[in-house]
Amino acid sequence: MLSALFFCVFATVCGTLLSYLFDEVGLDLSTRLATGTIIGLALLASLGFLFALLLGLNAWSLSLAMIPLAAPLLLLRYAVFRSDVRGQFSSAFEWFSRFISRLDSGSAFAALFSVVLFVFLWRAFQGVLIEEPDGLYTGYVNNLGDLPFHLQIVHSFARGNNFPPEDPSFAGVRFSYPFMADFLSAIFLRAGASLYASLFIPSILLALSLVILVKRWTMELTGNRLASFLAPALLIFGGGLGWVMFLKEIPHNAAGALHFALHLPHDFTILPGHTWRWGNSITTLLVPQRSMLFGLPIAIFIFTQWWIALRDARRASSKAASVPRVSICRLLAAGILAGLLPLIHAHTFVAVMAIAGCLALVSKQWSLWLAFFGPATLISIPELLWVLNGSGVRVQSFAAWQLGWDSGNLNPGWFWVLNTGLLIPILFAALAWRVRGEYLAKRELAIYYAPFTLCFVIPNLIRLAPWVWDNIKVLFVWYAASVPLAALLLAHWWQQRRGWRLLAVCVILTLTLAGSLDLSRVFLRTIKIREFDNDGIAIAQQITERTEPRAVVLHAMTYDSPVFLTGRRSLLGYPGQIWSRGLDAGTRESDIRQIYAGTQDAPGLLLRYAVQYVLVGPQERAMMPVNSAFFDQFALIGNSGAYSLYKITRP
Repeated sequence: MLSALFFCVFATVCGTLLSYLFDEVGLDLSTRLATGTIIGLALLASLGFLFALLLGLNAWSLSLAMIPLAAPLLLLRYAVFRSDVRGQFSSAFEWFSRFISRLDSGSAFAALFSVVLFVFLWRAFQGVLIEEPDGLYTGYVNNLGDLPFHLQIVHSFARGNNFPPEDPSFAGVRFSYPFMADFLSAIFLRAGASLYASLFIPSILLALSLVILVKRWTMELTGNRLASFLAPALLIFGGGLGWVMFLKEIPHNAAGALHFALHLPHDFTILPGHTWRWGNSITTLLVPQRSMLFGLPIAIFIFTQWWIALRDARRASSKAASVPRVSICRLLAAGILAGLLPLIHAHTFVAVMAIAGCLALVSKQWSLWLAFFGPATLISIPELLWVLNGSGVRVQSFAAWQLGWDSGNLNPGWFWVLNTGLLIPILFAALAWRVRGEYLAKRELAIYYAPFTLCFVIPNLIRLAPWVWDNIKVLFVWYAASVPLAALLLAHWWQQRRGWRLLAVCVILTLTLAGSLDLSRVFLRTIKIREFDNDGIAIAQQITERTEPRAVVLHAMTYDSPVFLTGRRSLLGYPGQIWSRGLDAGTRESDIRQIYAGTQDAPGLLLRYAVQYVLVGPQERAMMPVNSAFFDQFALIGNSGAYSLYKITRP
């Protein structure tokens, strides 16, 4: 565990030192550390992966990865640089002293808000994986199928020697899924952290960094301190009008309103088969889709550097001066991180590059944008070639016309009102609102925001993935870019006092109540769903000990096979996840059924797919007929409860 914490702290320190090369010295310490965290973790994962490709994931590869990662430490040789670092901590100490000695209502609110948000995030990510005496659980309905999939990826790197990466749930095919978030957890697991800690540590660090970076971005965009606090709250607690369901269901609960609120029966931002499809950012996106949790704070960092660099370039141009060198450094840093995005979160990469292209055309600061597109292109091209070459992904399944996103037969306009509440009307109002004859959202801000609207318009016209709901991976970039504007108007209303303050409170409640209800289910542990029982965990341990790291283990096509805890490759995982990633399972599902049925083709199919081991357990017997006599001819090498593991011998 100490080794895992060392890697985490070391990466953060090195990333933080790098931030001094392009970000102003006056940046507050929390923002500096948040920036350093995402830079450090992105570099740790990327460098660790490069060395693991050569040596596997072990002490040697991790030690070698530390060498280039440690390069920023050389900056401390320079007195000016050491002075900047000392000044950073001195400023932080002085601020804290003033905060303690002169605690006013504004500072008290900021402190209370920060503590509450921290506690919520800490509790939220504690619920990702819950270890109980009778097995492993998750506290999220939406994480039921995603958690085992991510655990399989983590174990494939940490225990399965999956280098070069092969799809662990679809043996024989190159892994095209953006896996860096799971590889980062594999680093921590390999360094001695528990499975729980390997998921929790990077998740809470990235979540806290996201909140701080959104706060900074909003402050840079709007110059409004209150808005900078409201924006992260809207992002984390946001939801639609699902709270109306809550109000309707209270009278029908015999135990009373308080009991109902403490034992909510379902989510209120997303429900299968209902018009509620947006979901809360934590419960629906950042927890189940770990790649987005890694990619989104990087994107917010990039967007912030764009804004500051373009703003400074405009000011220099008005004075007939050249583009500031620090602006070019900002874009270089943003370009490097953008180049790492394809293996971190591919949809975010596409959105970032598309928005950058639009902003470049509008701003016409070609030398500035060259500093961004140069490193972004050079770094991303090898990753994209890696993903597309031999991955088995059907590219044509990722684009088709589909109006209204996932609205079904519902009117798209009404669908978006239900799912995002008053957000869109507030956005229009924020862009049109005038204060003493001037727009509240300055012209530069409106122009800067315009390309982000494409992340809303295009996913409402085109299906960007085999499963249309996955368009949310691009839609959420629009949402993240919109909350600063919404927060600006709400902060302005609050600062007007009188009836405007009441209006601001009411709008904030409508925007956050449904998401808060969903998060309360996690906070209170209302939800706790078992993923693996003790027998499954025990057979997984036996598989790990008695099979080769890159062995192919046959099991049922389910989301919760114990094989996912071993790092071994599956002939076919959960078909829904295979299809949603653009892969064609072909006849594998029917062939697996034939093998378990022990048909005359079964021996040939085992040979054809190079299956080395077969698991027979409750999931297999529940999903298909199992011919026990057929498997009796093979050696039984593992057994736990209703689970049996057979080794396939070749004739």
